[in-house]
Amino acid sequence: MDDTATLIPLSAVDPAMVEALLDRAFGPERHARTAYRIRAGMECLDALSFAALDADEMLVGTIQCWPIALIDKEGRPVPLVMVGPVAVVPERQSEGFGQGLMAAMLDSEARLAQDGSPAFAQVLIGDLDYYGRWGFSSAATSGWRCPGPYEPERLLARGAALAAMPSEGMLAPWGSE
Repeated sequence: MDDTATLIPLSAVDPAMVEALLDRAFGPERHARTAYRIRAGMECLDALSFAALDADEMLVGTIQCWPIALIDKEGRPVPLVMVGPVAVVPERQSEGFGQGLMAAMLDSEARLAQDGSPAFAQVLIGDLDYYGRWGFSSAATSGWRCPGPYEPERLLARGAALAAMPSEGMLAPWGSE
């Protein structure tokens, strides 16, 4: 991402523009994906969701984070933050916008923790080769399940709070337990 790019709160962008960007990045069938089931009915977390504008102030990327839960074997919800989608319009991929959006989200998370907000583990469905650079791995998620099809090796998590997470459970929208 070059120095002329700007990151702004996602809430400052017209939702229709965000939806159009997501359709371009992932296709209109994206709503059938398992990640959408996990965060169904939730509003994204403003403090951790951003948009990337290029030098011409065109929307080229977004990152959204969502409040979700890991429902343990006893039915108790444990809070998590679901990261994604991280989306960049196809013609601007590989220019660093996704990395910039991830860095902004992680910086905001760190600032919130310094201000006394609780630390939450983060989870996403994605490629280890890409997200591993930020500490995401499948090491803690082998006993976690999703409400729909997914590839277990793509269910990745990170964060100090993982040490306290149940080893088994079902991912679900926060408050759906």
